[in-house]
This record gives sequence, C-alpha cells and structure tokens, in this order.
Amino acid sequence: MGTKRITMTPGARRALAAASRLFYERGIHAVGVDTIAAEAGVTKKTLYDRFGSKEQIVVEYLADRDERWRAFVTERLERTEPGSVDRVLAVFDASQAWMTESSPKGCSMVNAHAEISDPSHPAYAIITGQKQWMLTLFADLLREVAPARADELARTLMLLHEGALVAHGLRIFPDPIGEARDRAGELVTAP
Repeated sequence: MGTKRITMTPGARRALAAASRLFYERGIHAVGVDTIAAEAGVTKKTLYDRFGSKEQIVVEYLADRDERWRAFVTERLERTEPGSVDRVLAVFDASQAWMTESSPKGCSMVNAHAEISDPSHPAYAIITGQKQWMLTLFADLLREVAPARADELARTLMLLHEGALVAHGLRIFPDPIGEARDRAGELVTAP
C-alpha cells in the first residue's frame, strides 16, 4: 500500500479501537484527539507519542478496516468454487454480512472520502486503493466466467456494489445489497 504505518503497543491498540468506533459513528472531522484519548483511557500526550498526529490515527483506522475487509472477502471467496458465478456473487454476500455486522452506516471508505477528498492526505491512498482493489477483484473473478466481457462487467458490478453500499447506509429501501446481487447475477449470466 505504501502508506506509513506504526507499530501498535497495547495503548495504541486501545486508542485505535476507540478512534475507529468514534470515527465511524460520528465522522472523522467531528472527533478530536481529546475525545479519542478520553475514550481510550490514555492521555493526549500518549496518543501523540504513539501516533504522531490525528492524520496518522485516521490512516491506521482506515488501513485496519481495509485489511480486515480484504481478509473477510478473501475468506468468503475461498469457500466458493473457482470459475463459478457464485464466486462473483460471493462478493455481494460478503458485503451483506459485513455491512450487517460492522457497517450499519454504510461503507467506511465512502464515508471517509466524503471528508477526505484531498489526494495529498495520507489516508486518501487507502480509500482509493480499496476501491481499486474491488474493481480489480471483480475483473479477476469475471475473467473466470465471462472473459470477453470481464472489464466492462467489472465496472458495472463495481457501480452496483458501491451504490448498494451507499443505499444500505442511507436506508432508502430494504436490502439494496441483495438487489444489487440479483442484478449482478443477471448481468453475469446474460448471453
């Protein structure tokens, strides 16, 4: 990923856990270092000693979520038969489970991008890197089942997937991820 990361001490892990919860629930800009320190039971000085800056806490928060998400999807894909449409649809199934368990307010990367749109911010590469990874993942999976249409379908499925994540967070209508999964299945199996 190329983004500078820190070694986590127990205090840093507590602070990151508190920051992660607060950033996701309230927003990155709405949460100050004082609040994170108080929630983690550490001093503000300890927080700066461990992370150096709030920007680095944001980097660690997003990088940790990204690593966990990629592992979650990979584990789900390992349970499916290579070369099957089910592997493509497993990404949507993974998203459904992840959003239900970990992200009721929508995708943390999309939410973070609403606050961090400056490419020079050290967390920006994590946000866009995850989305590029998702596009590449769809293309790779589609090459197994629809090689002639893989790149075009990958972009379409990415749009369906990301739109479903946003709709999930906004609660516009019931089960947007399930609906996106159904549309993805139709597109992948269409002649």
